[in-house]
Amino acid sequence: MAVGTVAVPRDRAHSQAVRLPWLLAGAAVVGATAFLMARAPEPLSAASAPFAAGPMGGAAGAPGGGPPDIANMTPSERANRLYGRVMAYAEAGKTDSAAFFAPMAMAAHQMLENATLDERYHLGRIAEIAGDAAVSAAQADTILRMQGDNLLGLLLTARAARLQGDDAKARTANTTLLRVLEAQLATKSPEYEMHKVEIQRAVDDARRP
Repeated sequence: MAVGTVAVPRDRAHSQAVRLPWLLAGAAVVGATAFLMARAPEPLSAASAPFAAGPMGGAAGAPGGGPPDIANMTPSERANRLYGRVMAYAEAGKTDSAAFFAPMAMAAHQMLENATLDERYHLGRIAEIAGDAAVSAAQADTILRMQGDNLLGLLLTARAARLQGDDAKARTANTTLLRVLEAQLATKSPEYEMHKVEIQRAVDDARRP
């Protein structure tokens, strides 16, 4: 061994090599969240305003107009912030901005441990915006395995199927959505309230001839 060098155990080196991409992804997520949240608020349409506010109903910035404390956010909070901004860009027709931040928003969700149904739906919608039908469809399938008649899983199935050019699968998902709609809304699921605009759009689409 050359003087001045330190041998790194093989298993430790392997562990570091495996962790490095995740550490880099995590740093990118934090940086993207900080960048988006520090930007001055942009004019938003009525449809995109709920997304910019985020799923918990909070404003994009901290009280008083200052940027939020990114360092103290949980991984889930950072993922939700990125989701809200990507969706707001998409709703506002800013497709370049949505496409640019979508991969980082996806990475933020993919790093979550024990993702909730709502977070899986977020990942599926971001993947749809990024044009990744496979990830979108996989999240829809997982949601429906966890909760068979979930409206978010069904509407995500339909959207992913259309992205894949599978109109028959999209129609089947829409038919099921209309069949279970009343019973599912009666559950008063918080996720349904947070995404009621998207659910209503899916219902309107499903009812079109």
